[in-house]
Amino acid sequence: MNNKKLDAVQVWKQMEDLLAPQLSFSLADRVIYSHLFRHSRLEGKLQFQFSISWLARGVGLSCKFTRDTVRRLIARGVLHLVECNCRAQHVVRLRLPLEVKGVCAEKIAAHRPAPAPRVVINIEEADFLEKQILRQALHEREGGRCFYCLRRITRHRRCLDHVVPLAEFGRNSYRNLVSCCLECNSQKGERSAEEFLRGLYRERRLSDNELTGRLRALDDLAAGKLVPPLPGQG
Repeated sequence: MNNKKLDAVQVWKQMEDLLAPQLSFSLADRVIYSHLFRHSRLEGKLQFQFSISWLARGVGLSCKFTRDTVRRLIARGVLHLVECNCRAQHVVRLRLPLEVKGVCAEKIAAHRPAPAPRVVINIEEADFLEKQILRQALHEREGGRCFYCLRRITRHRRCLDHVVPLAEFGRNSYRNLVSCCLECNSQKGERSAEEFLRGLYRERRLSDNELTGRLRALDDLAAGKLVPPLPGQG
């Protein structure tokens, strides 16, 4: 029996919408099931030991009524009795609604949350400034470095820059947007990316090999070879 982290709200809904109606739970069945769930599965315990007197006090019922309800839940397969020892201690495994035999499979399937729809993005037509997921993909593509000067940047010191400025009809395309540091974004201004990179080289902020690599990256960017990581792509 799997005891992965439970969604208590979802289990409660399944108990109310599936288990209780299909097994004709009485009020006592609901109360005792909920109380045992609270002290066992919700606490990460697959097996739980208790006495009838302890359970009766907890739910506010008589010991006889509580004992009869526990027996009924065992008979219906809601509780699995592991042991009942001479000290009047019951050891049980409480089954979650979807683990109980007799609960209609079709209704279970209908009650399960629908899987999240797959996100499919037309990368060539997408406006990469429109959504956070698209902006984040551009930052991830650059691997945490400024596209221009190659220094590492934190999320608080980065921005997106148009390689071809909007004033020159540059688009919000993955072919025209790069992740860069705030300093490069400010210094580049309306200059072309190639001119700005050569300026960084003259200022000795880029080496010969780095300048060559950045100019090649500009060509790859325009050719659509620097594709950002996106869900539904690949």
